[in-house]
Amino acid sequence: MQLETRGIRLVPQHERRGRPRDLLFVWAAPMVSVLNFTIGASLIFMGLELWQAMILIVVGNLPWILTGVAAAAGPAAGTASSAITRAVYGIRGNSGVMVVYGGLISAVFLALNWLASTYMGAEIVTMAGLADSGTARVAVTIVVSVTTVLVAVYGHGLITRAYGWITGILLVIFVLVTAVSLTAVDWGFRQPEPLQGIHLWVVLSIGFAVLASTPLSFSNSPDMARYLPQETPRWRIAIATAAGGALPCIVFTAVGALLATAMSPVALEIGVEHALLGLLPAWLGVLFVLGVVLNTVALNAMTTYTASMVLQAIGLPMRRTTAAVAVGLVATGLTLVLVFSTGLLEAVNLLLQLLIVISAPTMTLLCMDALMRRYRYDGPGLLDATANSPYWGVAGCSPAGLTALLAGMASGTLALTTELGTGPLSAALGGLDLSVPVSAIVAGAVYATMTRGGRRMHRWSVAHERRGGAR
Repeated sequence: MQLETRGIRLVPQHERRGRPRDLLFVWAAPMVSVLNFTIGASLIFMGLELWQAMILIVVGNLPWILTGVAAAAGPAAGTASSAITRAVYGIRGNSGVMVVYGGLISAVFLALNWLASTYMGAEIVTMAGLADSGTARVAVTIVVSVTTVLVAVYGHGLITRAYGWITGILLVIFVLVTAVSLTAVDWGFRQPEPLQGIHLWVVLSIGFAVLASTPLSFSNSPDMARYLPQETPRWRIAIATAAGGALPCIVFTAVGALLATAMSPVALEIGVEHALLGLLPAWLGVLFVLGVVLNTVALNAMTTYTASMVLQAIGLPMRRTTAAVAVGLVATGLTLVLVFSTGLLEAVNLLLQLLIVISAPTMTLLCMDALMRRYRYDGPGLLDATANSPYWGVAGCSPAGLTALLAGMASGTLALTTELGTGPLSAALGGLDLSVPVSAIVAGAVYATMTRGGRRMHRWSVAHERRGGAR
């Protein structure tokens, strides 16, 4: 199989093939993840009853609909998401957003997923007596990161061909793990001190933010769909993408919540991943860890692939393959830092909450822009980085897009509740974390208002010039 070297360049019509349902496997493979077990377990440890956690898991995965709406922009524009967002922020403005958003999101999610496989892989290596804990963590991190980058370097062709098989393998492993471990579930589980009143709503709001952060972070979804024919029905792209991501997330996050009933509170100290291995027979524990590593490679290869095109979109003179290696090196370094400084559960919940302040408004703006323009993009114009581009804006920036993004991030920060601190709006509401709805609504409202106002001003200017010319 040949390396994909296209990067953000337009995909010509004769190279577009495939069916929307192929996206089901592309998204399902990375979402059959141990992080879902960890997040599901954390909901129980936060004090929720099982039935409350189950309802929250379904509601928290509804934002996958936005991931699907965004994915349909890929075939419409024929290029990567990091170039499509030039329509939202302008040519230069988009470069600034991609440096912060694209780079930060990619590095953090790569590190989080490598962290999960590192903890569990190192556990098996240590139990086998092959190395001490520290050495095992470093070795597993390096092996997994190198494999991930190799898949990303080969690109879209390998991803679409291999992920169907990976999905099947992971489903077999995770279903086996689920079947065996569910025998330990306490089906009559009740919290010793059930949450009530404002305390219950605070936990529900924080849990929603953590759950929603995963689908809202995938504003790169057009990258996986851009090789589909341009005439592919957009609703089919949206449904395939949303279903491929949401279904495994809902199922395995729910399993994580169930398994938490069989874990003692000490799991918070030793790590959910360690406690989970304790519920499995040795042979299945090894198989499960191999599945976690395979899932990590699948998810992070997709992230690395997208991040490599982000570096091109911001103007760095790099080949896509070189950019993929650079992204992998940065994320590997961050992973090693996290491995020796924090536990998996703490890292997952805190980082996902912080990222929502950026990911919620950016996903909202990408979807709103696509729907407002009815997915009508000028492909060559998106790749024109000069003042001649129809997406140049004002001095290379789109006032509407950048203002809406900053407004969404600021308002989301005010409504955020984390271990590091509580925003003033959240504090005034008793600690409710409304960062997702507040940042999305504010960003969307500002963008719609400014965009429509700008179009009215443009039409007025054109009419005024014509009247002047007539006189």
